[in-house]
Amino acid sequence: MFLSGVLFVLFLAGCWLYCLTDAALTPAAEFPGMRKPVWITAIALTFIVGAIAWVVARRTWRAGYWPLRQAPHPSLTGWHYPETAGTAFRSTPKDAAEALARHPATRSKNTPAVPIGPDDDPEFLRELAQRIRGEQ
Repeated sequence: MFLSGVLFVLFLAGCWLYCLTDAALTPAAEFPGMRKPVWITAIALTFIVGAIAWVVARRTWRAGYWPLRQAPHPSLTGWHYPETAGTAFRSTPKDAAEALARHPATRSKNTPAVPIGPDDDPEFLRELAQRIRGEQ
């Protein structure tokens, strides 16, 4: 009985510490209702009551801020949300090169094109042909 009481108190202390840290690290512009110092003081002084109030206020604020349904992916042609509601996101690129070309990291003009394998590198193939012929 004593161990379960200690574990319960530790759990409540962890929840309180999480809520206090979350309130302290949340930007001031994102506070629901009261200002940041008021929330932090309320959570610190009222322990669990303030932490529960923070969780409830934060959850209702986030629910009103975030959209409730998934938006369709703009880059896929033929994507219709109502017909595919509830299904997992599926992308079927024709090949790996097309998928890499669509990836934002490969769209940069500053990075040089890197061959996928040594047999795609013309310089390596020239050097290999010279080695085979015995020219060094």
